[in-house]
Amino acid sequence: MILYNTKTRKKEEFIPLKAGKVSIYACGPTVYNYFHIGNARAFVFFDVVYRYFEYRGMEVTYVQNITDIDDKIITQSVDEGISFSEVAAKYTLAFHQDCAALGIKLPTVQPLATHVMDDIISTIQALVSKGFAYESNGDVYFDTVSLASYGSLSGKKTEEQQTGARVAENLFKRNPTDFTLWKKSKPGEPVWQSPWGEGRPGWHTECVVMSQKYLGETFDIHGGGIDLVFPHHENELAQAMALTGKPLANYWMHNGFLNIEGEKMSKSLKNFFTARDILREYDSEAIRFFFLSKHYRSPIDFNRELIEESNRAVANFYSALKSIDYLSLRDSKGLPDYHQNDELRAIEEEFMASMDDDFNTAKAIAVLFDLSKRTKNTSTDLQDRQATAVLLVHLGRVLGFFQKIDEHFAERKIDLSSQLVELILSYRKEARDRKDWAMSDKIRDDLANYGIGIKDTAQGCTWEIKEPK
Repeated sequence: MILYNTKTRKKEEFIPLKAGKVSIYACGPTVYNYFHIGNARAFVFFDVVYRYFEYRGMEVTYVQNITDIDDKIITQSVDEGISFSEVAAKYTLAFHQDCAALGIKLPTVQPLATHVMDDIISTIQALVSKGFAYESNGDVYFDTVSLASYGSLSGKKTEEQQTGARVAENLFKRNPTDFTLWKKSKPGEPVWQSPWGEGRPGWHTECVVMSQKYLGETFDIHGGGIDLVFPHHENELAQAMALTGKPLANYWMHNGFLNIEGEKMSKSLKNFFTARDILREYDSEAIRFFFLSKHYRSPIDFNRELIEESNRAVANFYSALKSIDYLSLRDSKGLPDYHQNDELRAIEEEFMASMDDDFNTAKAIAVLFDLSKRTKNTSTDLQDRQATAVLLVHLGRVLGFFQKIDEHFAERKIDLSSQLVELILSYRKEARDRKDWAMSDKIRDDLANYGIGIKDTAQGCTWEIKEPK
């Protein structure tokens, strides 16, 4: 497997720290509001990373944090007139609901920042004692100049960052680039006791503590959106290097930006959409397809036309399964083993080759389309088509599709039944327009035999489901 490593800015062979195991930390939400669709892209992508490693037979420990204390949470608590903990609980629940709606698996561990406060304070104490951090006016800062490797992840050198910086921005810092590890609380804010007085931790320290607590000093993959490279991930790495002299992660993965019709998503531009907003309009699998149809490192432009195309693409997968009556096959005869088919094994290897090349989900989806076409090809052997459908579902689920296949087919069946009734009633209307009352009555009676009751009104014909005669 080859991964693009943000730190080295090149593709590298992925060699896990422990054979057969992989450790992943991906930044989760700050729970002060509903997460937006830009966040959703990262959450969906790392869900696929998690699923794919499991598909490859590896034991995965996937940690995704929840930041439940932050300036934004405190501001939101004032706006809503409730405590910060109520804000955090409210939007943590919403986060779980929206992730479930998007088909995102729960990570192995999902720690809360407020639950590791003792570890956070111990980490800051260690940084102070090692000379990498200092207390100033009740705050504690990381001294960026004290770490020679600072800036190695983002490529931003300390001296370059200091040039032109507004030194007066914070007179209590030694250097403009120093970042906060512990923040002195203001009146009315939540507080924790520490050696430096009442306060709360900085965001960068919360994440480095949670990742190392559950994954160790160094782990395999650290991920998140490209906007987190600097300063967040740079500052996490700096603390880890200062503490242990070791890298926090061996591979750093970052997904690209999501723009809204060519512009950066922004509340001021009124083009800000939450995942919850979009889920009200579109099927979750269409949204997932939309994200995965582009390579994760590429920027992606959100517009409704593309979502509609994604919806049609997902419908194509389901129509392929319907063409061989997949559910009946699964529930009655059992599923054929595609491993017995050399061509299908080769197709699966093509899928894996795409995913092994820095998680190229766009190419992997192209493989699913090929399987869909093969499943629909009525000129080939039915057993081959059935085995192809099994592989389509198996690989599709690696990307998070087909999670609710029963519900989807049930909804499609209801929709189709409704369309058929409407079609039959259109024939009845034609008969009535011709004054063919005998045919009109026959259609009415035949429908009644199947439990469909109809009623003629001045506005037209209506129907409802009743007990069949």
